[in-house]
Amino acid sequence: MGCGGQPPVQLARRPAADGVTLPDMRAQPGEVLHFSEDPTISRFAPHVALTAAQPQPYVWAVESERCPDYWFPRQCPRAMAWLLPTTSAEDKLAVLGPGGGPRVHAIEYGWLEAMSTVRLYAYRFAAADFHPLGDPERVALVADRPVEPLGPPEPVGDLWRLHDEAGIQIRVLPSLGEFWSHVITTSLGWSGIRLRNARA
Repeated sequence: MGCGGQPPVQLARRPAADGVTLPDMRAQPGEVLHFSEDPTISRFAPHVALTAAQPQPYVWAVESERCPDYWFPRQCPRAMAWLLPTTSAEDKLAVLGPGGGPRVHAIEYGWLEAMSTVRLYAYRFAAADFHPLGDPERVALVADRPVEPLGPPEPVGDLWRLHDEAGIQIRVLPSLGEFWSHVITTSLGWSGIRLRNARA
């Protein structure tokens, strides 16, 4: 995962067009979340993730402001960018566009079906069982011992509607390469996940 700039601010939720609001898929105070396509996990043991840059085994989780980074199928490559207090007007217009809101998530056309059909689940954990990873910028929270969720996994639901309610722009591209190469040179905050799965 590449990451630059300060973490995104938590965006206020807005009602869906039909007035039905989805469950809040962000961490509540004192919690962290782990997103998974497997709803059968009762105990999480530290392991070395295949995509991890660190050799230490961990259980991974995220705080509230980072939860939208994981409103995707697990293997879906995504490039994300958001406004910072120091973002220039030129960069805001170039990356987010007119009316684009404060944040954009870019994916590839090849992942549209998976975005619509994946069954994603959120596991909630006590934040006290986790510690920050990343210096100087915190990119995740990790536990180095087995941990158990606070309750059963919660279905995340419609990923498109989650983005809509959060006011996050989704941009669909043939390939992420050019967008990503540009975003990391700007004054926006940015993060990329599973980019090795992106189209060459």
